[in-house]
Parts: sequence; structure tokens; C-alpha cells
Amino acid sequence: MVITRTPLRISFFGGGTDYPVWYRQYGGAVLATTINKCCYITCRRLPPFFEYHSRVSYSKVENVRRNDAIEHPSVRGCLQFLGMHEGVEIHHVADLPARTGLGTSSAFTVGLLLGLYALQDRMRDKQALAADAIHIEQELLREAVGAQDQVSAAYGGFNRINFEVDGTIEVKRVLTPPSRLADLEQHLALYFTGFSRTASEIAQEQVRLTPQRKQELDTMLQMVDEAEAIITSPGRSLDEFGRLLHEGWQIKRSLTQKITNANIDEIYEAGLSAGALGGKLLGAGGGGFMLFFVSPERKAALRARLKKLVHVPFGFSNKGSHVVVYEPEEVYDKSLFSERDVVYV
Repeated sequence: MVITRTPLRISFFGGGTDYPVWYRQYGGAVLATTINKCCYITCRRLPPFFEYHSRVSYSKVENVRRNDAIEHPSVRGCLQFLGMHEGVEIHHVADLPARTGLGTSSAFTVGLLLGLYALQDRMRDKQALAADAIHIEQELLREAVGAQDQVSAAYGGFNRINFEVDGTIEVKRVLTPPSRLADLEQHLALYFTGFSRTASEIAQEQVRLTPQRKQELDTMLQMVDEAEAIITSPGRSLDEFGRLLHEGWQIKRSLTQKITNANIDEIYEAGLSAGALGGKLLGAGGGGFMLFFVSPERKAALRARLKKLVHVPFGFSNKGSHVVVYEPEEVYDKSLFSERDVVYV
């Protein structure tokens, strides 16, 4: 039995420059942090006493006769990547829902990979774990995803992540006093706007239009430098960070027509009217979580103004994906699996 815990993330600046179609030509960078909201993956080898070969439980339950029949793309892709054909049982639960802009899909992939490696009594360092997850999502599954979510999930912490044109990814912990990050944390508020049913379509559209958005993405890339400078300079007001978030959101919402809508715009304007200096919709767009930068003194007014939305308390976290339970089990004789097939077929 293996259980892994993998953090979700908030991306502040640079989103969009972590797509290979961009950084392989121009280079990219993001400023992001993991938070104390996580996804949990439980996995074990399935004993040969059931009529199914593998069982996968998430928002639905799959009982399959062979692993390549698993519908969940990440589970199927991870098992394929690791060459695991034996029966497994995998369960997933999370603190916050999927498709909401917090990097849940990549956190799932990273956490599952770590668990499956542990199941094989193998270790993987953070860099290799992130690289494996990126390969599975971008190459095996051909999903329209960037490369920041997998890195944040594997490493954890408040980081600047650089994406080089040669494909190299560099993770630099933002060096600033803990009190400075605690102050920033106190200025942030997270609200759930609703589910987005078109997140993958929005991401595909953004990837398709990337070559036409060079000016906007160049500006978003420069904002990473400015935001890092604000955080690491104790003499500068954090309000500058909030105003920069506002500028970044204005650019992001212009990348495609699908990123925002009337409902999201109304929520954002309501937040500003209650005292927020800036904010952004997290993830691809269309729905999910909206982050606001607001002084602690104005948080109550913001909550009253957005009383119809769910407010989610959170804190920064330095922990990347890690194993919380590792209990090796004796492996069953392979002949038992053949006998099982005879009984149930």
C-alpha cells in the first residue's frame, strides 16, 4: 500500500510562456507557489481474488479486464509509461475539485507516478519526476498543457521556474524572508466562481494563438521579473504586487475570447469595488478559482461583497509531492492470476 500527497498550486505571473510552442523559441518563466490543498493517491497491487484485473476510483469507478482499457487518460498513460501490466487498485481524493485552475490534473499525474514508482520500490528525484509527468501529458497523451504545473507539484514551494529554449527547466526558490511571504499570503483571497466545462478547449485555443500573441506574452514574461523584484525587496510595498496582478489579468483576458465571460468579469469588478487592488482567474479560464489581492483590513468587505461565492482559506506550502504511507506487501504467485482468469472468464 502506497499513499502520496501532492500539492495544488497558484500561478501568479508568466502563465502561457510555459507552453513548449512558446518557450522552445523564446524562453519562458513563471512565478508560482504550491498551497496547503492537496490531492491524495492510494495505490497497491490488486490481489487475484476479483473478477476484474484493475480498479480505478476517482469521480467514477472503473473495473477493467486489462490496463489499456482504463478510460482515465493519466492513469492509462502512467501505467503505459512504466510498463505496468499487472493488476492495480488506485484511489484518488482531493481537497479541491478538478478543472478549476489549480493544477489538479498535473498534481494527479505527479502523485500517481510517485506512488507507482514506490510500488515498484523505485525512487525518483523531483527533477526526473516532473520531467516524466511532462512527457506523459505532452507526448503520450498529447494534452494541451504547459510545463509549470508538473514542476510545481513535484518541487513544492514559492518558486520562479525558468523554461529555456533547449528544453531545460530551472527551478529557483524565491529568496525572501518568511515574514515577507507570510505578509503576501495575508493579502490573498481565493474564491470559487464555478466549474469550467471548456478548460481544455480554452487551452487548445491559447496554444493555437500563441504565435500571434508575442507582444502580450513578452509583457507577461517581463512581469515575472518585476513581481520577483517586488517580493524580494522588503522596502517595496506589496500593493505593487496587487496592481501588477491587475495588469497581468488585463493582458491574459485578451489572449483569447474564451478566457473570461460576463459572469467572471462581474465577479472581478465586484472584487475591485470591495477594495481588492487586483487579481486573476487561475488556470486556462472560463471558470474555476479567482484570486484577489486585498489588504487584510478589506477582506471582510470583500467576503460580504462576494457572499454568493465559496471562499477557500489557504496557506503557502513548501512541500512537493511525497509519500506519506509506504507499506510493502508480499507479491502473490503469478499462477494465481491465471487461475483467477479461468474462474471468471
